[in-house]
Amino acid sequence: MKPTQGPTAPQGAGPDDEDATARRPWGDRGQAIIEFTGTLPLILITLALLWQAAMVGYTFMLAGNAADKAVTAATTAEGNAQGACEEAGREDLPGAWDADFSCSAQGDLMTADVRVQVPLLFPGAFNLPISLPGEASANLERSWER
Repeated sequence: MKPTQGPTAPQGAGPDDEDATARRPWGDRGQAIIEFTGTLPLILITLALLWQAAMVGYTFMLAGNAADKAVTAATTAEGNAQGACEEAGREDLPGAWDADFSCSAQGDLMTADVRVQVPLLFPGAFNLPISLPGEASANLERSWER
């Protein structure tokens, strides 16, 4: 038996202890993969929710822009204001977004109401059961000749 000097380390605590390596031959290797595998679903769900929030924001911007274009076209239309309203509103609206257009004149004011369906994650596949409004109003353009 060897003489020891000073305090001795507890059994299994030293790096050269044969019992510790016999119990865990690989040490802590692989622990990071196990932890990452457990948190991967949370990371993917968080990314999907952030992407969906971006889709809602983009849809809201599209609805406002479509309403602006629609009311501008409806105020200058000769005859069919509703047709001009919908055609101009759909012009800049990507084809994957579903929208309903409504233009109406009340006195000297033309109003365009647009309801755009919010897509679920990717446009063109499925829509959420909500639609976002876009509204715009403008004065009717009158001819200077009377």
